[in-house]
Amino acid sequence: MSDLRRIIWLASFPKSGNTWMRSLLAHYFMPPGQVPDLNNLRDFTTGDVRSDFFDAAAGGKYTGSTIEEWLKMRPKALRLIAGSKPNHHFVKTHCQTMRVGDYDLIPPDVTAAAIYIMRNPFDLAPSFARHQACDLDTAIDRMMNPDSMAGTATGIFEPLGRWDDHVNSWTSAPGLPRHVLRYEDMLANTGKAMRGLIEQFFRMPADKPKLARAVKATNFESMKKFEEKHGFAEKPSEMKAFFAKGQAGVWRDDLTPAQVGRIREAFLPTLEKFYPEMLKDTARFSGAA
Repeated sequence: MSDLRRIIWLASFPKSGNTWMRSLLAHYFMPPGQVPDLNNLRDFTTGDVRSDFFDAAAGGKYTGSTIEEWLKMRPKALRLIAGSKPNHHFVKTHCQTMRVGDYDLIPPDVTAAAIYIMRNPFDLAPSFARHQACDLDTAIDRMMNPDSMAGTATGIFEPLGRWDDHVNSWTSAPGLPRHVLRYEDMLANTGKAMRGLIEQFFRMPADKPKLARAVKATNFESMKKFEEKHGFAEKPSEMKAFFAKGQAGVWRDDLTPAQVGRIREAFLPTLEKFYPEMLKDTARFSGAA
C-alpha cells in the first residue's frame, strides 16, 4: 500500500488566521491566473470537515449523530483525503491533536507535518464571539472549556477544547514536524513571517516577487472587500461578517478589565511561554498588577 503520510495540517483554533494562511500559500505556490478566490480555496487546500469525503467513506450520504459515529468514520475519511492528491498537500483543521478513546484525531499514518497558527486569547475572544454568534462571556467560557466542540449539521465534529490545550497540543506533539506562527507576527510583518515559513519549513529560498504579490493580494482589506462583494462560503450562517477587524490590540477596546483578568488567570502559563510581552499590559488593565 502506498505511503499516505501526505497531509500538511494547517491547524489553528478558530479565528486565528487559518483562512489568511491558506490564501497566502495559494497565492505563493499557484501560477498567476490559477489562484482560487476565497470561495474556492478548496481547489488548493482540503478541510477535515469536507462532507464529500465522509460520504465516500460511508459509502453514501453521511449523517452522524454521535461523537462515536464520527470517530469511527474519521480515519477512513482522512485516508481518502490523504490519498486525494499524489504528493504532500495542505489540509485545514481546527481539531486538537489528541487521542479520543482508541482514535488519534491527527493520525500519524496520514500526517507529514503541520503549520500551526496561534492568536493571543485576548484578541481572539471578541472574534470568536462573533464567529459563535454569542456574547463575550460565553465565548470566553467556551475558550476555557476542555470539552468545547464545533462541527457541522451532518455530525462531523471538531474538538477544540481549551485555547491553551489547543496551543500546547500542537506545539508539543511528539514526533510532529511543525512550524509555529503567531497571528500577531504575521500582521506586523507578513513578508517576514512567510519568508521564515518558506525557508525554514519548506527549506527553499523565498521568491521575493512571488511573495510580495501574495502578501499584497491577501491583505485584510482585500479579503474584507471580497466578502462584502461576493460573500464568504465558510462564514457561519449566524455570523454577520467573517472578516471584521483583523487587528492586534483590539482587546483594549472590546474587553472589560474583568474579562481580561479571567483570560489571563485561565491561560497564564501558556501566555508566559508564547506571549510574555502581553503580561504587564494585561495585568495593569485587569487590575492584577
